[in-house]
Amino acid sequence: MGVPVVKFNRQGQTEFYKELNRRTNQYFKENNLSKYANLNMKLKTVFMLSLYFIPLTFILTGVVTTLWPVMAMWALMGLGMSGIGLSIMHDANHGSYSTNPRVNKVMGFTINLLGGNHITWRIQHNVLHHTYTNVHGFDEDLEQGVMRFSPNQPRKKMYRFQAFYAPFFYALLSLYKFLVKDFIQLVRYNKNELLAGQGLTFRSALTQALFIKAGYMLLTLVLPLIVLALPWWQILSGFLLMQFICGMILALIFQPAHVIEETDFYAVDENGSVENNWAIHEMRTTANFANNSVFFSWFVGGLNYQIEHHMFPHICHVHYKAISGIVKQTAAEFDVPYHQHRTFFGALRSHFSMLHRLGTGQYDLALAKAGS
Repeated sequence: MGVPVVKFNRQGQTEFYKELNRRTNQYFKENNLSKYANLNMKLKTVFMLSLYFIPLTFILTGVVTTLWPVMAMWALMGLGMSGIGLSIMHDANHGSYSTNPRVNKVMGFTINLLGGNHITWRIQHNVLHHTYTNVHGFDEDLEQGVMRFSPNQPRKKMYRFQAFYAPFFYALLSLYKFLVKDFIQLVRYNKNELLAGQGLTFRSALTQALFIKAGYMLLTLVLPLIVLALPWWQILSGFLLMQFICGMILALIFQPAHVIEETDFYAVDENGSVENNWAIHEMRTTANFANNSVFFSWFVGGLNYQIEHHMFPHICHVHYKAISGIVKQTAAEFDVPYHQHRTFFGALRSHFSMLHRLGTGQYDLALAKAGS
């Protein structure tokens, strides 16, 4: 089948990204700053790993043994899972954590401690999502069978209620990836030659995935079942609580960055092309939110600065706030959209409104009227 390719317009507004890149590089040079992790990032790494492993240690060593303290540990681990995913492994798998590829590789492997898989994540996120953001049939972040995230996706009757049932499926995100999604993706990526592009065979990738997931299951579920004197259903409930907290946080951070009323959605034409060059495309399909909230930005790994992340995925997220002014000013000068919501709740409101409009067909009607 071959590696998917979309042809971007190489002629349109190319000066925007050249100037943006020049100004951003100048900022780091003038301030004598590295584009990679600083001390604050390293301290955050320790904190997020501790938020996950200290509660797990308390469970496995018998420091906590009764139901509600144990459930509290599971809840903290859910926060730790999302914190590691958003703040550590995300940067590392983009190569923006360190100048040392080995450090990036080790830190990128932390996704495996969460039940995920570094191979499928890099292909879905780095190769497909970042290259083909909001392009129907190419950006797998849009491809969810029970949800309609794009007007180019066929509409089904069940989607009328997706704004209401979305939180339930968002909570299942982490668990679904652990149990099902990674294996489906390995099969698909092998067929599309994307595994070969990572220098992997299907057998080696599948072996790694099975080994990693077996270790994760042993550490986070089997051992607690062995050492805790609690009924199995209570331990399973704690494990699921951890997964639901992590899944909900991850979904509610990533979805309002691309699937909102302000962003655009695309499908390739008969020549496999889209209308804009890559940088303009990313600016039209991506949005920021809650940029004035220091703690929020800290916890979510700067991914509320999603525009800056898509423009410069190889720059560590601790620098996004500083360069956001450069990106916004340059976009204004070149008449390029810069989508942002002042608050997180404003972004969520826009996201769920978009889900409702996509599910009921209201968005399709609006597009038809605009094109007539």
